[in-house]
Amino acid sequence: VLRARLLKKKQDEENKQRGEARKSQIGTGDRAEKIRTYNFPQDRVTDHRIKKSWHEIQSILEGNLDPLISNLKEEDQKRILELNENK
Repeated sequence: VLRARLLKKKQDEENKQRGEARKSQIGTGDRAEKIRTYNFPQDRVTDHRIKKSWHEIQSILEGNLDPLISNLKEEDQKRILELNENK
């Protein structure tokens, strides 16, 4: 009986962690949950997921996505390290 309770508790904790990770990836779907804003008057692109902005919006729209991609990769690596440290 004790073994079953411990196993159940462990499974519940793992399910909770998976659920939290999934929710952070999917989000709520609310309209206010923005990924990126293109502000033409201020010549700025803001990625709200990583809270960073870049100027020269035309360059980004023409395909120069390297600054965005490198920052997204960096933030993703930080997130993965944090998840691994919490295990």
